[in-house]
Amino acid sequence: MSQFQSTMDEEKLARYPQQPHGKKLVNRVLTEKARKDAMERARKLPMIVVDLEAVITLEMIATGVLSPNEGFMTEADYKSVLTEGRLTNGVIWPVPLSFAPTGERNEHVIKTLSVGDEVALADDTKEPVAILKLDDIFHYDREFRASHLFGTTDRSHPGVDSIYRRMGDTALGGPIQLLRRVHWGPFENIRMEPKDTWKLFYEDKQFNSVGGFITGANPLHRGHEYIHRNALEEMDGLFVQPLVEMAKREYTRHEFRMLSYRSVLDNYYPKDRTMLAPLRVTYIFAGPREAVLHAIIMKNYGCTHALIGRDHAGIGDFYDKYAAHTIFDEFTTDELGIDIRLFHEVFYCTRCDHPATDMTCPHDKRYRINISGTGIRELLRYGVLPPKEIVRPESARIAMQGVQPKGVDASRKAINPVGKTIKSIFPYYLERSRLGGSKREAPLEAEELTIEDLEAAILDVRSNADRVYKEIFDEFSYVSDTLRSTQSDWIADARESIHQQQKMVVESLVEKVDKASEKASDEFMYQDKDEAERELAVARRIFDDIPSPLRVEELTYRTWNPLPYNRYRS
Repeated sequence: MSQFQSTMDEEKLARYPQQPHGKKLVNRVLTEKARKDAMERARKLPMIVVDLEAVITLEMIATGVLSPNEGFMTEADYKSVLTEGRLTNGVIWPVPLSFAPTGERNEHVIKTLSVGDEVALADDTKEPVAILKLDDIFHYDREFRASHLFGTTDRSHPGVDSIYRRMGDTALGGPIQLLRRVHWGPFENIRMEPKDTWKLFYEDKQFNSVGGFITGANPLHRGHEYIHRNALEEMDGLFVQPLVEMAKREYTRHEFRMLSYRSVLDNYYPKDRTMLAPLRVTYIFAGPREAVLHAIIMKNYGCTHALIGRDHAGIGDFYDKYAAHTIFDEFTTDELGIDIRLFHEVFYCTRCDHPATDMTCPHDKRYRINISGTGIRELLRYGVLPPKEIVRPESARIAMQGVQPKGVDASRKAINPVGKTIKSIFPYYLERSRLGGSKREAPLEAEELTIEDLEAAILDVRSNADRVYKEIFDEFSYVSDTLRSTQSDWIADARESIHQQQKMVVESLVEKVDKASEKASDEFMYQDKDEAERELAVARRIFDDIPSPLRVEELTYRTWNPLPYNRYRS
């Protein structure tokens, strides 16, 4: 009997529509007697204390999330991944999976170790979490790692900073054995490991295709929903995995973000085809490389398709807006083993009355409400629900409860630049008087905007976003409906009244022209005939511009073939 917890029958796995990365779903979770014996052995081994991020990584390795890796990388694989984006055996792998503990005590322990030794890895309770069998011990160059992994050595990049802040001088490589899992707190009852999802997708639900979607610090918004609905039109199932680790404190707390997802999925998604589970993954901040890692993680969970948005795993301005798309040009679908579906930036077009992208919408930004994750978080911090067109209230209401700190100080001044938030969500505001409105005489400067401008933009959208297309439809329906009982009589009444009033104006001016002299005695008091004629011409043009009142008797002309319907039937 295997010392590791059973995952699934390999013969059965081979018949599924998907296969794990590297053709092997890794399992390094010790069970029963093997676990008990290993725990006793671990307590006698040299011990290295690791932080929570390392503990999470150990669990990811052991449960197959990071298959085909069975532990931390040796120097050969580490360098191959940095320079080639592949393991030494040629399997695609985008980010180094390395272990270089910090701290004086840990450094002292490392100096006593040799290749072939075992070392216990313990959490802050000093209780062993895993055993690492050493296949390699090597030193590495931080600058080399940063430049190859992140494309920069700038310490303002959070991934670069993490190298210098969290990593020691010596890396340890080799396979691990997991002795105990970490409790997932509020997510313990809904956590899912790869062994669970493969069974769920392909045995319980009998799916042939599943789209995977990994998302970060934002509550579920309409951009996500746009991607999800496109996938559900084509695929049997959708597997949504919000990340629940390492978000900044001012973001929405993980449990509230998960609840916001559940609220929307329960109300707007097909329950039998949509699955939600937290993904406890340490952020690497690797931009496009991390997008590839997420695609592989989705594959290891059994997904046949990876849904990748515009700025997946992006970090500020360090990477091109679509770098998470173009990186997949470096790999074939066969090599990756998962179908990559790329989606452009989604916004809400009030003229289309629908979420859209530049690939599907011809209208300019005066009609747009942008779906900016950062902007949405800022609105929640200010304590205001974002427009319903970009975040459903079921999501925003719950997410707002988990946002700390709030967005304004005691004097109601914005903690973060409010102009940046307005510009990110309401792109028309700096140049237009309102949504779809006329141009301002002089564009506003984002740096000069205040909380009052944010209030104005929010109230404008709440009042007008759903009016744009509604009023367009109302006009179309008025001039199109031949069943006039669907239209209000007062519109025709008003148009008839305007016609009669303007007819009166024209008749009066005709009489005025007839009586006007060729030359006025006082050009400032009286009109000559030429000026009166110009005045009459304008009045007649206004009369012609007035829309016609439409009633049943005025629309008989539209029936150009009066042959009775039963003649066609016969």
